[in-house]
Amino acid sequence: MTLDITERTRLRRSHERGSFDPQTIYDILDASPQCTVGYAIDGKPYVTPTFHWREGNHVYWHGSSASRMIRQSTGAEVCLNVQILDGFVMARSAFHHSANYRSVTIFGRAFKVADEDKAARLDAFVENLWPGRTSILRPMQPQEIKATTILGLEITEASAKARSGPPSDDEEDYALPIWAGVIPVTQTLGALEHDPRNLPDVTAPDHITRFSLDRSKR
Repeated sequence: MTLDITERTRLRRSHERGSFDPQTIYDILDASPQCTVGYAIDGKPYVTPTFHWREGNHVYWHGSSASRMIRQSTGAEVCLNVQILDGFVMARSAFHHSANYRSVTIFGRAFKVADEDKAARLDAFVENLWPGRTSILRPMQPQEIKATTILGLEITEASAKARSGPPSDDEEDYALPIWAGVIPVTQTLGALEHDPRNLPDVTAPDHITRFSLDRSKR
């Protein structure tokens, strides 16, 4: 099964890099917690970077209930994008330089998660990143939940696009004495920075020491 192609998701160029397969879209969404949400205020475009999480065929993001982005996006048409840079593609001509990447763009009308469901969705947000963490945290206070709004999109109008592999040069350029290839790009995690106010006998749990940005590897 693939998603229906719409005027907004139809690929205009490099059709071979595109996919409307839901699992491909899910895998890219799950591989990075960062996204950018596009929306309009008084007919003018804005984008805001934020964190997202996926539950089934829905993607969610949250913010302060007083946030301009949240207020303007609620019930409105928005665009959510995730892009992961995997490498710089160095060709034998400037024209054929490129990038290896994975990306997803989702269109739709953002809905507001009901107040009675917010606590469960926020728990899911934390658990998607750090499985098991909610069980050791203090419970969220009512005023914290009230101050937070969660928006969601059903993943029904979306497309993925990705590139991998070496450069694609003009055939005659392969004879040129110019190095070509790929400079891989990865996002790595550094050494833990312990809060100096941690209690003396508190150690980092497994969901911290074994943390991975890619949800499929947790």
